Amino acid sequence: MDRCPGQYCGRTLYDNGSWSDCGACERGYRVNESFVCSPCRDELNTYSWLYLGFMAMLPLMLHCFFIDLNAKDRKFSRKQLILTACAFIEVVLSAILAILLMEPMWEFRLHSCGVRKFTDWYTLFYNPSPNYETRLHCTQEAVYPLQTIVLVFYFLCLAAMFLIRPIVSAITDVRGKAPIYAALYFLPLLTSIHALACGLICKYLQMYISVFFLLTS
Repeated sequence: MDRCPGQYCGRTLYDNGSWSDCGACERGYRVNESFVCSPCRDELNTYSWLYLGFMAMLPLMLHCFFIDLNAKDRKFSRKQLILTACAFIEVVLSAILAILLMEPMWEFRLHSCGVRKFTDWYTLFYNPSPNYETRLHCTQEAVYPLQTIVLVFYFLCLAAMFLIRPIVSAITDVRGKAPIYAALYFLPLLTSIHALACGLICKYLQMYISVFFLLTS
């Protein structure tokens, strides 16, 4: 079997025993040394779990920041306590559900392709052009599930906020419009930052941002 061009192009084995042309591997698969798309079955390592934990902490810290910013006095009031508890529950439930929705489905563990090098985060920029002719599109999630799980998590955070906050507001008569409006800005912003800079955050900025938030909070 001929080798595929580029770093991320591979062949998929069909049910009838034939091989596909060189192209992008399916989600949850990654090209191996033989240029075959093989399923990701590695366990997530400690650093990857720390990265996911860091990305999960960002919306919680921003929720707490805007809840505190909206407080009328400096004392920790009942309203702040309830809204902070809501934010914590929303983030925890979203994180658990995001893990359960990834492979293996409905299990509290994750299969991973692993991060081998920095370019794995940005396969879009490594589509080869054999003989400088037609570009071969092999863009894929080589670091599965570190990109999609965070995007799913942020969406679930938004959905959980719209479900939980009105219920809590009706039960406790606590109004917190400003923190919700703030979340409608910072959650899409976090999603955009993650989509564009996830590799940089994972490799270089994670520790520094954590220290910054700890010092400012």
